[in-house]
Amino acid sequence: MNQYEIDCLNNADFFVAVRGSKPSSRIRQEFSTIECAKEFATKFGDHRTMIYAVTKFGNFAHICNA
Repeated sequence: MNQYEIDCLNNADFFVAVRGSKPSSRIRQEFSTIECAKEFATKFGDHRTMIYAVTKFGNFAHICNA
């Protein structure tokens, strides 16, 4: 992780789990913790759910795939 990603993670207001490359079929769901976002991702079982940290200022960074 670079410093920007670390700062977003440490100052995250919420986390977003995103699946799908096409906007028409994309799934996006918000969570209060990264653990909840990762738990949501496990139901798909393919490690292709992208987890983003979002700060109160609207900054965001990709943290991991789950």
